[in-house]
Amino acid sequence: MIESYSIMAPSISKRDPDLCQDCGYCRKWICRYESCIGCGACEISCPFGAVKMEERTSSETITIYLDGKPLQVPSRISIKEALQLHNFPISPFPKGDGIFVPCGVGGCMSCAMETNGDIVPICVTEVSDGMRIQKDLPRHRSPLRIIHGFQGHPVGGVGTPWNLKSLGRNIEVACFTAGCNLRCPQCQNWTTTYCGKGNYLTPEEAALSLTQTRERERVDRMAISGGESTLNRPWLIQFLEILRKLNPDKEARLHVDTNGTLLTLEYIDGLIQAGMTDVGIDLKAIDIETYCYITGLEDRTIASLYLETSWEAVRYITEHYKDRLFLGIGIPYNRELISLGEVGRMGKEIAKIDPDLQVCVLDYRPEFRKAIRRPSYQEMMEVHDLLRGTGLRTVLCQTPIGHIGPRLSS
Repeated sequence: MIESYSIMAPSISKRDPDLCQDCGYCRKWICRYESCIGCGACEISCPFGAVKMEERTSSETITIYLDGKPLQVPSRISIKEALQLHNFPISPFPKGDGIFVPCGVGGCMSCAMETNGDIVPICVTEVSDGMRIQKDLPRHRSPLRIIHGFQGHPVGGVGTPWNLKSLGRNIEVACFTAGCNLRCPQCQNWTTTYCGKGNYLTPEEAALSLTQTRERERVDRMAISGGESTLNRPWLIQFLEILRKLNPDKEARLHVDTNGTLLTLEYIDGLIQAGMTDVGIDLKAIDIETYCYITGLEDRTIASLYLETSWEAVRYITEHYKDRLFLGIGIPYNRELISLGEVGRMGKEIAKIDPDLQVCVLDYRPEFRKAIRRPSYQEMMEVHDLLRGTGLRTVLCQTPIGHIGPRLSS
């Protein structure tokens, strides 16, 4: 028996010609099809907010097969939407029976399923008549993800120890993962965050490339950032495991930078077991209203879960892994996004957890959609002094002319 779908009008994208700058980003890095399938990837990734999703007239009905079960669905929609029509729960958090679909542009491949023998992201892949979908990936298929970069880095990230940042040369090598579960309107790396087209790499391929980059740059530190590095958990765990095997020397450091939103206690244990030695967690806020504003999240329930998870990750790592793992904390600052008062309360909370934790304040600058002015050196100096006054002993502040750091305040 073929199961029919719930009544729901499919969507289609509409471009606002007054906002569109004809930059071509959606065509080059997002959309995979000549005509719209209503996946919404272009809406969340357009740097000018020129795309909106609208209802469209109903299309013809086709049949797809999920684990052998026939399902009737409209044509010209994504696999994700087709499954939603049949009441399969879609989840922004990897738990329970929900299908984890965090990025929405196809970059992270967390939602990957096997369709007609290929591994595809269901969030942006069109259904076709007779398509056969296998919900769980076969064990012999390696996870995939779009990765950018593989380059030397002179400053590192939030999880890089402060005393390395002023050496005047590359101090680590890094790669950057496509896709993110947040929607920050001032995203500082949006061309990677919202990249849904490109070369998908296995953990083995990425680990080999990063190792070769390390050998070329002659450094000990290897970092993975994003986007959001922790989205595709099987990929990241395997990547770290293989990276450790390729770099067995004691000097090798495996550094993960993350927003912390998915770092459950069990996930943290798994990352450390896989080989992670350094982690940077970017805590966006302490108040939920500020957190929603900075991250662009509209669902307060999900935002609260993400915020709580990231703070709890800091507490758990400090309590259980302080002697095994270097932990750095990131705090964003721009007066249009977060107040000095809230930054101070974040500093006091971090100091209660451990006053020796390294805290790096990032001067959020105008990127992506948010028209904000980059904080001045004087503003960041004020933030630095504020956080030092909370009892934190290691505070760095990013500025247009370099870092204000512990050496200046010791």
